[in-house]
Amino acid sequence: MAPGSHIDPVQARQERLRALLESRKLPLLVVSNPTNIFYLTGFRGSAGVAVLGLREALLWVDPRYTLQAKEQARGVEVIEERGGLLKAVARWLRNSRARRVGYEDAHLTCAGLREFERQLPRGVRLEPVGGRIADLRYVKEPAEIECIRDAGRITAAVFGEVIHRIKPGMSEGDLAAEIEYRMRRKGAEGAAFDTVVASGPRGALPHARASSKLLRKSELVILDLGAILRGYVADMTRTVYLGEPGRRIRSLYDAVHAAQQRAVARLHVGVRAGEVDAAARGVLARRGLARYFTHSTGHGVGLEIHEQPRLGRGERTRLKLGCVVTAEPAIYLEGLGGIRIEDTVLVGPEGPEILTPASKDGWFIA
Repeated sequence: MAPGSHIDPVQARQERLRALLESRKLPLLVVSNPTNIFYLTGFRGSAGVAVLGLREALLWVDPRYTLQAKEQARGVEVIEERGGLLKAVARWLRNSRARRVGYEDAHLTCAGLREFERQLPRGVRLEPVGGRIADLRYVKEPAEIECIRDAGRITAAVFGEVIHRIKPGMSEGDLAAEIEYRMRRKGAEGAAFDTVVASGPRGALPHARASSKLLRKSELVILDLGAILRGYVADMTRTVYLGEPGRRIRSLYDAVHAAQQRAVARLHVGVRAGEVDAAARGVLARRGLARYFTHSTGHGVGLEIHEQPRLGRGERTRLKLGCVVTAEPAIYLEGLGGIRIEDTVLVGPEGPEILTPASKDGWFIA
């Protein structure tokens, strides 16, 4: 390659996909997951089907997205289709010589698969590719990391602003709306997921959503927030206490904080995902709290809020340079509430880098 030359990242991903297909002796792959279509072509519409192969690179869209696809997509021929997109792909396959075609079994519904098979010519065999594209997305490129880093900065900055506005009497829903409004004001495309504000006993629900419940004094409040920017997401959780915490609350918070620090410290190249989970779980176990930690320690983050790898019990996947994950140990106590502390973290060349740099000090609001 000549000095100063530049390879478009989307086309580089297509080349990696072609190498994968060649290794499996699979001439064509039908891509129907919009997230993977964006990753492999640059097109961010919600309706499209791509066919990528050793020589082919085609993207079918309906008329709503023709102009957008021609502006965004790279390395593919854009084809407008007014009928069903998979039907159009099937018609194209009738004229191809391919007899083995891969498809995304994790995305295509049973009904969609049956209809697709019905449209195909005899002799064409569909083969599931499982999470192969997710494998390609596991290690983030520098440009992807910068997007997540920027999303993390917005997320952390918004938390730093709203923590001074939290007070008894405001509703969980109002606080969540304030968070999402401020993320957009700072340039985010929106929230990466429904912002969680769970106070008091509702905090014992790991996936609680903001409700009309009013915040009260002497309650724990979990805030789980994340911005999406240029298609990439951040994920962060902080827990605050309204009032002056007693000895028990301080002890519980310190335990979760220590578990999170231990998990982050283990995020190095070559470490097995399960070892990160064990590190966090071990801290809580030594304090008699392990049974209150009911989910895995973390997950990958990127174009989606949950990606590979999963940082759970016994997971054997080894962390690679450039992967981005969360570290989010927690405890949930029925009747009292929950405490969760989470950051988005890059497995970097010099160790873990926290991409959601919001303070964990000042967690009680007297």
